[in-house]
Amino acid sequence: MEKIDIITVRDPKSPIAEAFRTLRTNIQFSSFDKSVQTVCITSSGPGEGKSTVSANLAVVMAEAGKRTLLIDCDQRKPMTHKIFKASNLVGLSNLLAGEVTIDNAIKPTVVDNLSIITAGIRPPNPSELLASAKMKHFIEDMKEKFDFIIFDTPPVLIVTDAQLLAGHTDGYLLVVSSGTAERNAAIKSKELLEKVNAKILGVILNKLDVSENSGYGKYYQYYYTEEVAKPTKKRK
Repeated sequence: MEKIDIITVRDPKSPIAEAFRTLRTNIQFSSFDKSVQTVCITSSGPGEGKSTVSANLAVVMAEAGKRTLLIDCDQRKPMTHKIFKASNLVGLSNLLAGEVTIDNAIKPTVVDNLSIITAGIRPPNPSELLASAKMKHFIEDMKEKFDFIIFDTPPVLIVTDAQLLAGHTDGYLLVVSSGTAERNAAIKSKELLEKVNAKILGVILNKLDVSENSGYGKYYQYYYTEEVAKPTKKRK
């Protein structure tokens, strides 16, 4: 398999990779009554990085020892197969159409404990596919096989697809691109999810400038430098 180029794999000790591990911890402690097993990741509009966030979260979940499955539910603009350098000839759409079995649709990755299901060939009715009884039964089957399942769904303001999974999943993460997303769009997305009684686990601020010239970059540089360069006491 080809090596995948995402930050949690390429540079696991980076501040950004550490931020995804923090996100993992926050999700695990987001509910004390019921463990979170299924999460939808969406955004208000395109280009905010929801697929990249989905992939990185999937990696850190798998690294924690959880059997993790990432499902690309964005039939209109699928990205999971590109990120993981996999074929998209067979995927979720083919599975729900009864053309292939679950074993044929699930693909392993170079990351231990992490499997993916790509979007598959685009159907003429993506929304109906996600709203079908087959999708509901498929999710229930996957919950028996995997510890954690991530659904990469289309932007909530563009189509209704993300909202259709509200009744079948434990919560949503809304990705907001720093400096790109409009405040009103993010608020509208939150309202649309709440209308279908979706539990919003949190908002992920993506594409934040962490260069050394930014305040965040200086913070990270200071934090990691201080941890590494603490002087040791000389023995007398």
